Amino acid sequence: MNETSPSKVKKSNKTFPQLVTNINEALLEKKAEHINVLDVRGITTLTDFFIVCNGGSESQIKALADNVSEKVKEATGEHVWRKEGLDSKKWVVLDYVDVVVHIFNRENREYYALEKMWNDAKVTTVED
Repeated sequence: MNETSPSKVKKSNKTFPQLVTNINEALLEKKAEHINVLDVRGITTLTDFFIVCNGGSESQIKALADNVSEKVKEATGEHVWRKEGLDSKKWVVLDYVDVVVHIFNRENREYYALEKMWNDAKVTTVED
């Protein structure tokens, strides 16, 4: 169990892979709320990082997802492998294989509580 509080970093962090940094910058650009990066390497084989955030409205959630897809493609040439949730805009998942982005509305983020589910992960809070 992770007993320490999350560490806080600015958007550019040399300890993260470039993809994580590009995603964080795209999320901050569209004013994502409460961005946390969960380092799940060594905990699961699903992915290396989860990035969890929330938006204040359906239109913001869509804008966040679109901006991440566009900015990552521009910066790295990578396309999102799989997108889910764009129809309902309550929980959008962008899967880049090594990094999975979860963009929630506030209610679903509280309900699903991914940070609690993956409480063994090292959590880093991203701030502008």
